Amino acid sequence: MKKQKGFSLIELLIVVAIILIIAAIAIPNLLRSRMAANEASAVGSIRTINTAEITYSSTYPATGFATTLGNLGGTGSSASSSGALLIDNQLSTGTKSGYTFVLSGATSTAYAINGNPVTQGQTGQRYFYSDQSGVIRYNTSAQAGSGDNPLQ
Repeated sequence: MKKQKGFSLIELLIVVAIILIIAAIAIPNLLRSRMAANEASAVGSIRTINTAEITYSSTYPATGFATTLGNLGGTGSSASSSGALLIDNQLSTGTKSGYTFVLSGATSTAYAINGNPVTQGQTGQRYFYSDQSGVIRYNTSAQAGSGDNPLQ
């Protein structure tokens, strides 16, 4: 009787089980890493919007702060108060890296920006807020506001 070459069914099942165990350990870590990256991107985007608002109000003092993200963004080659070309087009749409950004309450002396995860627990855990003070604040359970803890 000739000896067959190859793997037995038991050996293949053991290899598949080991692969599944490794995947069960790795996938949650991958998702946590992705959420952390999205949150870091959201904080960076809020910093960019803060800088753009200060630049906008200095460039267009009669207008004050921009009332929409579209005013901070824009297309074309020449800047204006309706398209200042200060932020990228993706951020000016209000959605970037699993977060939505909402600019509100903009006047000649104040503005507020919120960064909220598209799906809490999947695209991010924390909600972010900033205003003309430049301090970025966060909340882990609801939309952040001026009374929440600042980032350290």
